Amino acid sequence: MRHVSVMALTGTIGIVAVFAVDLLNFFYLSRLGDKAVAAAVGFAGAIGFFQISIGIGLTIGIGAAVSTAIGRADGIEGSAAPRIAATSLIAMAVITLALGLVTAVFRNPLLDLLHATGETKSLAALYLLITCPALPFMIIGMGGGALLRSAGAARRAMNVTLYGAVAVAAMDPVFIFVLHLGLEGAAISTVLSRAFMTLLGLYYIRRQGLLGRPDTALARADLTQVGRVAGPAILTNLATPVGSAYVTHTMAHFGVAAVAGQAAIDRMMPVAFGVIFALTGAVGPIMAQNLGAGRTDRVRETLRSSLIFMAIAVVIAWAVLAAAQNGLAIAFSSKGVAADLLHLYCSWLAGSAIFLGALFVGNAAFNNLGRPGYATVLNWGRATLGTIPFVHVGAQYGPLGVAVGQAGGYVLFGIAAVILAFRVINRLDREHPVKLPEPIIAVPGGRNAVSNFETDGT
Repeated sequence: MRHVSVMALTGTIGIVAVFAVDLLNFFYLSRLGDKAVAAAVGFAGAIGFFQISIGIGLTIGIGAAVSTAIGRADGIEGSAAPRIAATSLIAMAVITLALGLVTAVFRNPLLDLLHATGETKSLAALYLLITCPALPFMIIGMGGGALLRSAGAARRAMNVTLYGAVAVAAMDPVFIFVLHLGLEGAAISTVLSRAFMTLLGLYYIRRQGLLGRPDTALARADLTQVGRVAGPAILTNLATPVGSAYVTHTMAHFGVAAVAGQAAIDRMMPVAFGVIFALTGAVGPIMAQNLGAGRTDRVRETLRSSLIFMAIAVVIAWAVLAAAQNGLAIAFSSKGVAADLLHLYCSWLAGSAIFLGALFVGNAAFNNLGRPGYATVLNWGRATLGTIPFVHVGAQYGPLGVAVGQAGGYVLFGIAAVILAFRVINRLDREHPVKLPEPIIAVPGGRNAVSNFETDGT
């Protein structure tokens, strides 16, 4: 529990910092009092969610491969981890640059699919044009954090994204209000903060000894190892923005105010419940290292501790949201339907994050225990069977019904993920039973000795 708590809390600060950038942008832009601008951020965020999900999938693959390499070699020195890290970062830069450029070129057709129109569409297209080509900066910064967590450098991993958020918090007011650039200024400050994250991430992983030299002869094998987890992880993570995009598309039928309200919730939710996003990246390396060392008993304890930690954190955050909902409505200039959606979420729907967190913890187990396909099936099930029918029925009762329908789909798949994760670990136990070292028995007249293996859970 201590190991999970340290990694999750530092990871939470880091991941919250990433999403806080979007939340700060939305907060500053909402002060302009223009619902079209707020809705534009919502539409652009729905498309950006796809990009981030692909990046998270890549970082999960890198983290799993590097953690396993460290676990097998009992440390970074002498392991293949630095070489795998360097090769993977280069591949990540190429892939995300191509993705960013393609998104920028096809931004208007993509916005049409989300039912964006008029001034809102034009503003969203401008935001995407500026931010999409800078996608590699953000993803490499996230990749640096994943590599640092793989080596147990939780504080450095946290600092990468935390300082990036501090940078955008300082630059946003200047570009938006002082220079009067509005939405364009928010996009520029976002690009600059992402570039800062990349530089800091590369600096830290080099200091950690994780930035080696890529070997062209072994590059294919290294990337194949990363791809075994990254490929299914990308498919898994893409399910979430697909479900979110459907919700945004449905909300668009109820007007700009409904989209603006949903946009506020979408940016507030990962900040309030950053712990459930952080757990995916934080507990994965713990599981992978212990799996590499043959300690499935510690893998099971990691899963159990993660679920307990997640549930406690979600309940605390839910209570804070419920208490602060009136202030949040004022801060985001939410009125009418937008305010109704925000109050509904803070009072009741935020509790569904427990089941979403259970699904994410299960996904972390599947991705790092050789069963990434399970995570893919469950996440896509939630994004389709757990979203589309529920949201469609809810839409018959208006935008509030859409929000209720989205939350309702979390329950079934969260429970299924937990049950399946424990079954996977039980199967690993049967295939590879744990053999603990024999304790040393005290000898008469000699020094008392204790068992020679660690029991601190790390």
